[in-house]
Amino acid sequence: MPITKDESDELEEKKICAGCIGETYLSNCVEHEGEEDECSYCGEELGCITLEELADRVEAAFETHYSRTSDEPNSYQYAMLRDKEIDYDWDREGEQTVYAIADAVSVSEEIAEDIQAILEFRHYDIENAKMGIEDEFSSDAHYEEIMPGDHEWQEQWTEFVRLIKTEARFFSRTAASHLGDLFDRIDEMRTHDGRSLVMDVGPDTELTHLFRGRVFQSEPPLQKAMERPDKELAAPPAWAAGAGRMNARGISAFYGATAPEIVLAEVRPPVGSWVAMARFEITRPLRLLDLSALVDVHERGSIFDPDYAHRLGRMMFLRTLSRRMARPVMPDDQEMEYLPTQAIADYLSTEGQVPLDGILFPSVQVGGNGVNVVLFHKSSRCEELDIPEGTEISARTYTNYEDGPEPDFHVSEEVPPTEDEAETEERRPGIFEPVLGDWDEWFDADPRNAALRIDVESLRVHGVNAVQIETNSHSVRRHRFEKRGQPNSQPRAR
Repeated sequence: MPITKDESDELEEKKICAGCIGETYLSNCVEHEGEEDECSYCGEELGCITLEELADRVEAAFETHYSRTSDEPNSYQYAMLRDKEIDYDWDREGEQTVYAIADAVSVSEEIAEDIQAILEFRHYDIENAKMGIEDEFSSDAHYEEIMPGDHEWQEQWTEFVRLIKTEARFFSRTAASHLGDLFDRIDEMRTHDGRSLVMDVGPDTELTHLFRGRVFQSEPPLQKAMERPDKELAAPPAWAAGAGRMNARGISAFYGATAPEIVLAEVRPPVGSWVAMARFEITRPLRLLDLSALVDVHERGSIFDPDYAHRLGRMMFLRTLSRRMARPVMPDDQEMEYLPTQAIADYLSTEGQVPLDGILFPSVQVGGNGVNVVLFHKSSRCEELDIPEGTEISARTYTNYEDGPEPDFHVSEEVPPTEDEAETEERRPGIFEPVLGDWDEWFDADPRNAALRIDVESLRVHGVNAVQIETNSHSVRRHRFEKRGQPNSQPRAR
C-alpha cells in the first residue's frame, strides 16, 4: 500500500542539498537554484530544494529515459518455464524502482525510498489495485534505461523532403529551420572515440590530395583534356555543371575521391571509352563534414537535462543520415531524389553556422568501402597551369609503327622564344584601348581563392577494356494452383 496524503505532504516538504545528490547535473542545479536551508538528510546549511521538486525532476526523466518492464514472462519465457528438461528461472528485467532511482540520481537508499514513496502515491490507482494491475513507481515495479526515439526528427525530415520536392524548392523557412536544428553546432559533436564530425584536410593533414577523372568516348575532347587538364578535369564552369548528388544544375562543384579505383567506379565508364584521371593537391586548409562519422556520433549529458532527450533524438537521426545521403539512386530518379541532398549541401555551403568547404561521403559504387569528396563551389577552384602566353599545345594518343598504331599519350608545349628584355619596348595602350586589360578576362575574373592544384605528372589515361559487376543473385520460384469459386460469375438481377 502507498503512503497516505499527509505522509506524502510531509515527505515533499523535506529539504535536500546539493551535497546529498551525486548526479553532477542535478547537484549543480540545486547548488545554483536552491535556497539556503538545513538539509533534512545531512543537517548541513546549504543551498537546498524540496524533495517535491526533486521528485518532479525524477518523474520527468523516467518518463523519457526509462521504461517499466513487464511483470510477467513473455510467451517464449513461459515455454522455457514449462519445459521440464530446461533448468530455467525467470527473473524480471531491470532494477526495482528504489534502486533505479538511487542509481539515476546517485543518492542514498533512504532518499531514493522517500522519492519512490512520493511518486508511488501520485500514480496510485485504486481500481488498478483491485484488479492487481501494477502502477508506475510501485515499490515492486522494475525499470530499465532506454534510448529516446527520433520520431520527431523523422517526421521533420519527411516534411522537409515533401516541401523540397513539391512546394518550395528554393525558399522555405520550414526547411531552413529543420536544417539549422540538424547541422548548426555540428562541429561540437563527437563520435564514441572522440573524433570530430568535421575533418580538417589540406597541407600537413591526413588528407592532402584528391583524385578526379572524366570519361571520354572520342579522341578530340580527350586530347583537349590532356592539353589543359587544369581546366578540363577540374570542376566544370557553371554553364556546363550538371546536377549531382550534392549540387544543383548550374552550380559548379568538385567531385573527387581518395583513391583512383574509387574514381573509376564512380564515373561508370562504358567499355571502349577512356578515363583521364589526375591527382589534385589541396593547397589550403579546408573543413569537410564527414558523413561516415555520423554513424558513430555520441551525445553526452544528463537525463535530468530537459534538452538532452532532444539532442539524443538528433543523434539517433544523424546516425541514419549518412545512409540516406549516400544511398544508391537510379538514374531515372536522380532529378527528384537528389533534391534533399542538394538542399543540404547548399545550406551547409552558404547558410550554416559552421563554416564548411565540402562533404566526405561513402562511395556507393564500391559498396561503401571508399570515400568520395565534394568541394562546394566556393572551395572548388583549381589553379591554372603556368603556361607562357602564345604557347601552342598539342596532344596525341597513339604513334604509328610498322605493325600499326600503338597507344602513346603525349603532350607537347611549343613556347615562344624568350626575348631580350632590354630590346623589348614597353607598349602603352592607345587612347581607345581598355587600360584594365582584356574585357573578357575582366568579366570572367574569378574572385574565389584557389584550393586545388593539379599534378600534371600524375595524369593518366585508362582505356576501359571490361567492367566487372558485383551482384546478389536470387532464384525466382513459380507456383501454379487451381482457381476456386467462380470469380467471373455475375450476380443475378432481381
